[in-house]
Amino acid sequence: VMAESGSSTYQKVQDDLRQIDIYRDTPIRFLGYSNEVGEAFRSIVPVSLVRATYVAAFGYVCADALDKSRKAHKKEWPTCSDRSKAVAVAAGDTFLWQTLASVVIPGFTINRLCHFTAILLSKTTRLPPTARKWATTAIGLGAIPLIVRPIDSAVEMGMDSWVRPIYGAAHH
Repeated sequence: VMAESGSSTYQKVQDDLRQIDIYRDTPIRFLGYSNEVGEAFRSIVPVSLVRATYVAAFGYVCADALDKSRKAHKKEWPTCSDRSKAVAVAAGDTFLWQTLASVVIPGFTINRLCHFTAILLSKTTRLPPTARKWATTAIGLGAIPLIVRPIDSAVEMGMDSWVRPIYGAAHH
């Protein structure tokens, strides 16, 4: 019985290691950054298109929250109350983390970077307006890969310090 139990535990650990989180470990993660692309193109495209990129980003956020809550629901729990709490925490924690790390903070960052880049280019260069807009867009797009990991890490640390202690969630 001991060997069988140990083998079962080993298999469970191996199965857990093989699972890939499609919302964080695959290119699907980039859907969460669609609004940053929209912000980078804000000076070139209609504002309605920029807003549409936020719809795509929040769709990604909701899909990830649904996925994490579904996974929490499938686990074995001692009581229905424990299951309900775990599902709520999984959904809420994921929704908050993704909203901050994938939409709000990077969207604001790219928006402000592009805004101040446009001002700087208009005051310091003689580029025509169209060239300034494309340069601003290029700088915004180029900054996106540079801000992902620092923002993800900062949101993780902030939530671990300030938010997760409230509902007792462990680092995910």
